[in-house]
Amino acid sequence: MLQAVWVSSAGSWAVKGSDSHWDGRQSTWACGVLRAIIQRPRRRHDPKGVVRARMLRTFQICLCCCFLSGILYEISLLSGCFFSYLPVPKHLLRPEQVLSLGRSIIFLETSERLEPPPLVSCSVESAARIYQDRPIILFMKGLANRTALGTGSSYTAFSLLSSIKNVFIFPLQMETIFQETPLLQWYNQVVPEQEKNWVHISSDASRLALIWKYGGIYMDTDVISIRPIPEGSFLAAQKSRFSSNGIFGFPAHHKFLWDCMENFVLKYNGNIWGNQGPFLMTRMLKAICNLTDFRGTEDHSCHNISFLNPQRFYPIPYPAWRRYYKVWDPSPTFNHSYALHLWNFMNHNRKAVVAGSNTLAEQLYQAYCPTTYQDLVQNTQLRAFTHPQDAA
Repeated sequence: MLQAVWVSSAGSWAVKGSDSHWDGRQSTWACGVLRAIIQRPRRRHDPKGVVRARMLRTFQICLCCCFLSGILYEISLLSGCFFSYLPVPKHLLRPEQVLSLGRSIIFLETSERLEPPPLVSCSVESAARIYQDRPIILFMKGLANRTALGTGSSYTAFSLLSSIKNVFIFPLQMETIFQETPLLQWYNQVVPEQEKNWVHISSDASRLALIWKYGGIYMDTDVISIRPIPEGSFLAAQKSRFSSNGIFGFPAHHKFLWDCMENFVLKYNGNIWGNQGPFLMTRMLKAICNLTDFRGTEDHSCHNISFLNPQRFYPIPYPAWRRYYKVWDPSPTFNHSYALHLWNFMNHNRKAVVAGSNTLAEQLYQAYCPTTYQDLVQNTQLRAFTHPQDAA
């Protein structure tokens, strides 16, 4: 099956071939065939033959146009960037159609809430801006048994994200996700009501299954993207010799993720926070790699898996997470980072971005998710100030 990805340049769109057999020579050959059809010489001394030749050329051109239209239709369904010109509305697409390219950026919301808070909205919007040629998918458990919400939703953040051309929001249906993986048997036996960490555990399992099945990058919903990640197969070091599972990327059907899913089931202990998350990634990486300390900003590599320096995503470590909500002078540049993890799990007091506070978090919102900042921070606080009775 022909696959393609759409790559953007300033003000234009172009098709770039995937790893299939569609290359420059064949493209030139195809164009030559089309030109030959259009420019085919006609007989000079046979009027009836001229008419027949013209009819034949017209028929052949119509066939070629139909064939090319079919190809473009398939590309538009699967492409990560032809989002503005989809032949069908986004809400009619199935997750598999969008995921099948293997280049998606995937976010998960495993709670029941339907209104993404500003940090979730900022994470998704920033990814959509940094990865404009890739689909950004937010799976929400709260949508599983509800009618899909669109841009007309009363939920401001939901409407904001739905309106971004390369953002797709789908219900999170775990039983479907776990099909054909080692996690299905575990899921059928576990009792979510008896699991005190179920929101986190179900997220840990779902991200493994989704990236194994389709490939791409998984990101936590408190990760703000600031520049593209150049790696294909990678784990993110939270510190030396310890891997996070808050962001990672692999091609589809990568053996490391399959082994992680098997170990998830074999070593399952829902009472230990992180046992199926960062501790799982760390013990599986240690099983195949001799991990050493990071000396500077270098990355490590083992078995074609890049173990990215903590500076790439965690330049502010979790014990210092409050620094995101403080004023910096001067502001950090994060020149060695691809994205920033804001440690929302540590934010028990629910510190938020306040318009005009000049905190680091506010500066990040303004730079990397300006729509979220304007619609969910500035406007909400302005409405609360001018109409306090409505905010109560």
